[in-house]
Amino acid sequence: MLTGKVAVVTGASRGIGRMIAKVLAGEGAQVIVNYNGSQERAEETVRAIVEAGGKAEAVRCDVSDFEKSGEMMDYVIKTYGHVDILVNNAGITRDGLLMRMSEEDFDAVVRTNMKGAFNCMRHVARQMIRQKSGRIINISSVSGVLGNGGQVNYAASKAGIIGMTKSAARELASRGITVNAIAPGFINTEMTEVLSDAVKEGAAAQIPMKVFGETEDVAWAAVYLASDRARYITGQVLCVDGGMAM
Repeated sequence: MLTGKVAVVTGASRGIGRMIAKVLAGEGAQVIVNYNGSQERAEETVRAIVEAGGKAEAVRCDVSDFEKSGEMMDYVIKTYGHVDILVNNAGITRDGLLMRMSEEDFDAVVRTNMKGAFNCMRHVARQMIRQKSGRIINISSVSGVLGNGGQVNYAASKAGIIGMTKSAARELASRGITVNAIAPGFINTEMTEVLSDAVKEGAAAQIPMKVFGETEDVAWAAVYLASDRARYITGQVLCVDGGMAM
């Protein structure tokens, strides 16, 4: 489905990003596994892809840094000739109640989650416009759709991603570029593993399907939006959340 395509997946060393990278590679794409923290985890992702017959390379970059993001995109284009798919998945959490949240924690989350997505879109847009094609997929969150207590910073960043997605979609549609967002709900990852059983049960009770999703559920949605089968879909938010945001 994606043979010959080059995909950049930010924050791809673990969790949802890792699974998106693996599934894109499984569909034939050359995948750039972006990471900022653990090189070991990123290389594990690359090894898993290569062992399964796919193609991948790990590239370190702090996407919240505008210049570094540009350098990463320049490297990918110089090395592989083009970027066809950009998945903005990199994100952090620093949860806390509004009255106790520090300015530092607010700024850090918005800088990585929202500005990081802007940086990568900004630096890849010109090349996609020249080739008159491209798929940009921004990973938002059900928190950005509904809001969530204790996550003013995270919800703001993810809601901002939705606004950027719709605006960029309008700007780029005439150039053959689609821009969409995926808003996952509660997904089984390392982040949810640390929750207590009581918290998990309370969260599941809010989900019409009554269970957490899997990283594969998000990854296959990303593959669809990255494919030619979704060529007439842009500016949309696909909630992969078991019905939470209905």
